[in-house]
Amino acid sequence: MAAAESTWPQFRGPGGDGIAAVGAAPTKWSETEQVAWKTEIPGKGWSSPVVVDGEVWVTSAVEETATEEEAKEMMRAAGIEEKKFKQLQAKKAVRLYALCVDLKSGKLIRELELIRVLAPPPIHHFNSFASPTPVIDGGHVICHFGTFGTFCINRADGAVVWKETLAIEHGVGPGSSPMIHGDLLVLICDGTDVQYVAALDKNTGKPVWKTPRPPMKAPSGDQMKAYCTPIAITDDKGREQLICMASQWLVSLDPATGKEIWRVEHGTGFSVVPRPVYGNGIVYVCTGYGKPQLWAVKVDGSGDVTGTHVVWKETKRIPAKPSPLLVGGDLFLTDDGGIVTCFDALTGESRWSERIGGTYSASPVLAGGKIYFASEQGTVTLLEKSAAFQVAAENTIEGKIMASPAFVDGSLLLRSDTALYRIGAGGE
Repeated sequence: MAAAESTWPQFRGPGGDGIAAVGAAPTKWSETEQVAWKTEIPGKGWSSPVVVDGEVWVTSAVEETATEEEAKEMMRAAGIEEKKFKQLQAKKAVRLYALCVDLKSGKLIRELELIRVLAPPPIHHFNSFASPTPVIDGGHVICHFGTFGTFCINRADGAVVWKETLAIEHGVGPGSSPMIHGDLLVLICDGTDVQYVAALDKNTGKPVWKTPRPPMKAPSGDQMKAYCTPIAITDDKGREQLICMASQWLVSLDPATGKEIWRVEHGTGFSVVPRPVYGNGIVYVCTGYGKPQLWAVKVDGSGDVTGTHVVWKETKRIPAKPSPLLVGGDLFLTDDGGIVTCFDALTGESRWSERIGGTYSASPVLAGGKIYFASEQGTVTLLEKSAAFQVAAENTIEGKIMASPAFVDGSLLLRSDTALYRIGAGGE
């Protein structure tokens, strides 16, 4: 039996792949059952919890609301077409926070206001101003808010060690989470105006390299933006690679230099959100909005490998927001509308496809031999990890779930739109 995970340092856990090395995980709970604690979280944010040394960190945004007419005027001033007003939200100001909760007690022990942004650019009504998940690195936690700033915080005293701002036009607000690789902090910066990948020195925030995206064939910047989070792999040739998904392109970069290793043109997909997963010498990516597709691409190539290294692709029941989950030879996905599919990861053959209900933004997680799918409606459906569809349990909390779950010390951390829960502390 695997030892319980004691840290959950980044989006989708220690490996960035949604797999938790827990020997036991809670399978039954409600608002009143198996809840070790529930802590109200000030403000709003869709970032997932990260955990180390008994500290749970999340980010949040406290919004200063505008009247309907004020919001419309702000959108007009930003040059936004009136037909898009209903898709967006505009605020007078936002205060961006890093929050720390004690894992054992649930007590809010740090509430750090990092910056107040006046008249921030409007964001999508579905998004938040604090959607990127923080990343923990030793004694530091790095909180990223896209164009509003990146902050490195000393966990011991809450002091800001460094701050860096990479200004881009997100179009609908920030989304891509930061990733640590060696001494680098890797940030995907795919805006409507510019698109590139940046690496900063994680200790100082100073730029190390910046790599522009390949040329894009798109009618507007709206089809060039993306919100993906990179992954780091080592291929069978021993090459370290950063897999950086973008609109129209899947790109591999050398982390030491930022130079491109290979690229694949995946079509017209844009606003890419799902984080890639890797195994079997293959990287699996979802192509984003438009018509989401799932592509399986071998990683041992060089240059443009569009015509040579695509193993298989699928165009039906593919998510625009939740990331895939790779478990050995099985690839599990839920589309945004709650249809879960299990693919043969090597061939792309569909093993089964079933609806579990609800709508989904959070990415699935494997823990205790079961797969956890958290819906926006607050229901978490547990499926058995098998080649046959089997529901193990369904549990519901109050509120909306947009953040992906985390698992530590045999317990589940769930973030709703108003609170953070620790469920089944130490297992059931």
